[in-house]
Amino acid sequence: MQNYAFILPMSVRDYECDMQGIVNNSVYQNYLEHARHEYLKAVGMDFKIYAQEGVNLVVVRAELDYKYPLESGDRFIVGLNMVRESRLKFVFYQDIFLEKDKKLILKAKITGTALNQHGRPEIPEKLDAFLQNEATVFTAK
Repeated sequence: MQNYAFILPMSVRDYECDMQGIVNNSVYQNYLEHARHEYLKAVGMDFKIYAQEGVNLVVVRAELDYKYPLESGDRFIVGLNMVRESRLKFVFYQDIFLEKDKKLILKAKITGTALNQHGRPEIPEKLDAFLQNEATVFTAK
C-alpha cells in the first residue's frame, strides 16, 4: 500500500452481493463515494453544505479497474489521494484493499469539478485554496 491522504475502513454487507456471492460491481462506486465525502468532511469541506449553498461537486469521469472481488463480511480499506488536474478539475485516486492481507481489490481514478449556482464549472474558493496546498493526512476511525 502507498501513502494516502485519507484511509477509511469499511466492511461488506450481505445485501451488496449479487447472485455469484460477490460484491456487485456498481456497489464499489458507493464505497468510493462514501470515502470521498468522509474525506471532504475531515478536511473541513462538507459536501452537503456545498449543495445547500448551490455549489455541486460532481463526478465527470470514473475509471475503475477491478482486480479481485470482495465477498460478504470482508473488511476492507479505501485509500484516497486528491489532486488538482486542471483549473476546473480535480482527481481522486482511490484504491480498495482487503484489510487482512492488503490485497488490491480495485484501483480508481475519479475526476470531478464543481458547478456554481448557474450550472457553470467553478471551483469554490475554499476548495481552490485547499487544492493549492499540500493535503493533510487523515485516517477515519
